[in-house]
Amino acid sequence: MTAIAIAVATPHSLSFSLRLPSSLSRSPSFRQTGYLRASARRLVSTRVYNSSVVTGEEASTSSFSQTQSSFNMADRTGSVKQQVASLVKSSLQATFPDLSDVEPQVAISAKFGDYQCNNAMGLWSRIRGSGTEFRNPNSVGQALANNLPPSEIIESTSVAGPGFVNINLSTNWISKRINDMLVDGIQTWAPILSVKRAVVDFSSPNIAKEMHVGHLRSTIIGDTLARMFEFSDVDVLRRNHVGDWGTQFGMLIEYLFEQFPNWEDVGNQAIGDLQEFYKASKKRFDDDASFKERAQQAVVKLQGGEAKYRAAWKKICEISRSEFDLVYERLNVHLEEKGESFYNPYIPDTIKELTDKGLVEESEGARVIFLEGFNIPLIVVKKDGGYNYASTDLTALKYRLQVEQAEWIIYVTDVGQQQHFEMFFSAARKAGWLPPAEEKKFPRVSHVGFGLVLGSDGKRFRTRSSEVVRLVELLDEAKNRSKAELIQRLENNGTISDWTDEELEQTAEAVGYGAVKYADLKNNRSTNYVFSFDQMLKNQGNTAVYLEYAHARICSIVRRSNKDIDTLKKTGTITLGHPDERVLALHLIQFAEVVEEACNNLLPNVLCEYLYNLSEIFNQFYTNCRVIDSPEETSRLLLCEATATVMRKCFELLGIKPVFKL
Repeated sequence: MTAIAIAVATPHSLSFSLRLPSSLSRSPSFRQTGYLRASARRLVSTRVYNSSVVTGEEASTSSFSQTQSSFNMADRTGSVKQQVASLVKSSLQATFPDLSDVEPQVAISAKFGDYQCNNAMGLWSRIRGSGTEFRNPNSVGQALANNLPPSEIIESTSVAGPGFVNINLSTNWISKRINDMLVDGIQTWAPILSVKRAVVDFSSPNIAKEMHVGHLRSTIIGDTLARMFEFSDVDVLRRNHVGDWGTQFGMLIEYLFEQFPNWEDVGNQAIGDLQEFYKASKKRFDDDASFKERAQQAVVKLQGGEAKYRAAWKKICEISRSEFDLVYERLNVHLEEKGESFYNPYIPDTIKELTDKGLVEESEGARVIFLEGFNIPLIVVKKDGGYNYASTDLTALKYRLQVEQAEWIIYVTDVGQQQHFEMFFSAARKAGWLPPAEEKKFPRVSHVGFGLVLGSDGKRFRTRSSEVVRLVELLDEAKNRSKAELIQRLENNGTISDWTDEELEQTAEAVGYGAVKYADLKNNRSTNYVFSFDQMLKNQGNTAVYLEYAHARICSIVRRSNKDIDTLKKTGTITLGHPDERVLALHLIQFAEVVEEACNNLLPNVLCEYLYNLSEIFNQFYTNCRVIDSPEETSRLLLCEATATVMRKCFELLGIKPVFKL
């Protein structure tokens, strides 16, 4: 078989040489997904940020959240927080020109202003006793406030306590920012992140096994992270690292041959229910020694490329993928599959490189890497000579770094796999593929761990028969419950005749599936949560149903005004005369920095909290500020439309379809 070799220049003086089948190199998918494209393009950027395992609320945005990168669209100015930080940076440079390493410490202020600069105390600790003209932290704060450059953004400043600089935004500027968004689109509010290309590795079920609630969490969380990064103009490679290459396939293939000698003629009916087929083959494997031996031989034949075994493997994978797609279709999730089998041909070169670098040692018949800080070694070749998760994951990481040129690689799995990721990240650093963690440089790797889904008994969520819950059935039940409640409500208020069957179906899907997603995403992902249809489908409290109602209510207000909202966007202006108008407007313009924080810390619940607070703030505004037929009708309708626009974008980032009437 002819092949081509690709040598890719990479950071840290590395190269990655792949020998690829010529048939693969000629295929459209090969050209489209970045093999040749990546090898001919740029080296990885030297912009810096942490390389770490993120498992909980490791909130640290100062590393890279305030950097404005030149690659982003020219009409984006960054979040409000970024713009304020830029002004503070100018003040720091003017006030302390010799302290060039000081970064702005800017936070939202809860009491004395809209934002607050908190640099004064840290600066005072550095300059105290050096003959400085400053007397105390307050005087440092006063200087920082005085040296803020003139800007249309800032209306006033004040200094409190030990130098806290309180910054009030210009009300006119807030109004203009919202007006501009309504005309130019909410994409202009996308945050500016210091990353160009990221891999989000999520979902990742095992072929021939049922997707369970753990895969539901991985799929929902991973999809939301991908959506937020994509909104922020990051090139996201959505990867489904399915388990499609392992010893279980020998068992499955041999059982298929045994039960259906003419399996090719029978087709999909030979396997039927894949989960039951897997259970039956596993029982046969455990109970019959001769079958177990034949299954082990089948693995060798499969990995050796024997046509009959490869064909059976492909059929099993095909059936399994069609089952997965039923879930992905309901969730409106899109992934590109690059499973374990994709990386298998490149594992030997990876092991050879690690061995040549002196990292791989023999230990009790296996080949392992000993890592500082761990009591056990990382096994990269098993005693029987086979490969495992570590060998596949190391090869996949190398490929993603050096061929796909990813700057941030994010793995979304349960918290139980934390040690595995810490170990193979450590091995990659030892190999020189990742910079030392303390250098805080590209590339970055993160394990996004999540907790368990529990039942009402506090134990792992299962059916009454203790079986793993089928995700398709779970999602369909959410939709059916949502539809039943919707129909009952419409019948009770006499408006059922205003709805078509299609509208009922689409609304039930949006609300039902959205309820499942939001119930998951609103929690800090590292914690466990209890799955309850009754709780997630409530129309009060922090639920998707409540938020859908809030959005539909705003849309109803705009409709009832009988005004052409598109015309108002171009001709009308927003005035913020009432305190509740300004509170709402301020919260709206902070949308970008919330997405920024959620991306940088890989925490979707931050966006959920913002969305829920937005609906509550809007309710306060609507209670105290009459909209229709008020003297401020145009301005307040535009505030309503801006709120609905931001809510819709939040829904989109969370993978939830908004509804416009309920």
